[in-house]
Amino acid sequence: MFKIRTYNKISVTGTSRLPQGRYEIGDQVENPDAILVRSADLHKIPVNPELKAVARAGAGTNNVPVTELSKHGIVVFNAPGANANAVKELVLAGMLMAVRNLREATEFVRSLDAGDPQLEHKVEDGKKRFVGSEVVGRTLGVVGLGAIGVRVANAAKGIGMNVIGFDPHMTVEGAWQLSSDVDKAGSLGEILAASDFISLHVPLNAATKGTINAAALASARDGLVLLNFAREGVVDEEAVVAALDSGKLGHYVSDFPTARTLMHPKVISFPHLGASTAEAEENCAIMVADQLRDYLENGNISNAVNFPSVRLSRAGAQRLTVANRNVPNMIGKLSHVLGEAGANIAQMLNASRGELAYNILDLDQPIAADVITAVEQIEGILAVRVL
Repeated sequence: MFKIRTYNKISVTGTSRLPQGRYEIGDQVENPDAILVRSADLHKIPVNPELKAVARAGAGTNNVPVTELSKHGIVVFNAPGANANAVKELVLAGMLMAVRNLREATEFVRSLDAGDPQLEHKVEDGKKRFVGSEVVGRTLGVVGLGAIGVRVANAAKGIGMNVIGFDPHMTVEGAWQLSSDVDKAGSLGEILAASDFISLHVPLNAATKGTINAAALASARDGLVLLNFAREGVVDEEAVVAALDSGKLGHYVSDFPTARTLMHPKVISFPHLGASTAEAEENCAIMVADQLRDYLENGNISNAVNFPSVRLSRAGAQRLTVANRNVPNMIGKLSHVLGEAGANIAQMLNASRGELAYNILDLDQPIAADVITAVEQIEGILAVRVL
């Protein structure tokens, strides 16, 4: 039986895909084989020896210690694209809130007295304070053309906006899904200079931290509306606040409230609602549950953030999976140990991703425990499983 520890409420639509009798699931499970998590911070949680995988029911993995887990050969899954529609819709809502002054207008209406005989007059008199503008014909720049960014770009084209995209690391899959009517920018400065709105959809890492800083904003059009539904750290908050105060930015719409921006009159903040729809939570839970089950039972990997995608139909009597550092002659060393034990490899698959590699080996006959120990002792081996 596989033991699954949950650190947040995970949709039962997803967890029900892990069959009872084969999986023990709960928030009190000890020494789990795998962890299911949404937003809980796992950085201070000790890694137990039995842990084989962590599945994040969402796209970002900033709450997961990916580097540390990778040292132990633990696979970290996420759910790219499962919440893309939910985030896309919130981006469009945030953009419209900013350009039509909807937050301020709503606050004005709430301040009125329902019993005031002059209510209708005050409504008509007050509305002129909230005159906005339309988005049709204006330009949206989308920075990051992954699953969410592509949907935002395509949706904006659908409502009559001009759209420019920028992503130096765009995937082939993303390119196929992106509307051919979306123009491409060659640099961040180019897209900032050409856009009335900028929507950020990049992961937070060393390369993207502080992407929108004072130097970048200097290239922007005056009155730019900046939308951040990526991660808090991809913007330099001090630079954003300074740009809001100077008028370089017209509004900052963010899904990440902070002490620095919370009360600024030109900031519209949401409490990290991007993926907070019933549909998105179910989609994420289903995706990671299926990925987790296939990995635990078959050793296949899909949508991992640290290991390559690897899938191999079963053949032979026993399956061996090996996670290792991506160093020369690892296949040779594995083959030598198995060959010395008289084990024949019916089929195998090897793939690497950066500093890590992963192998699936189907053997014609089961191997003894001492052979498995010999494989584990090869320098550079991180984790070995027999399935």
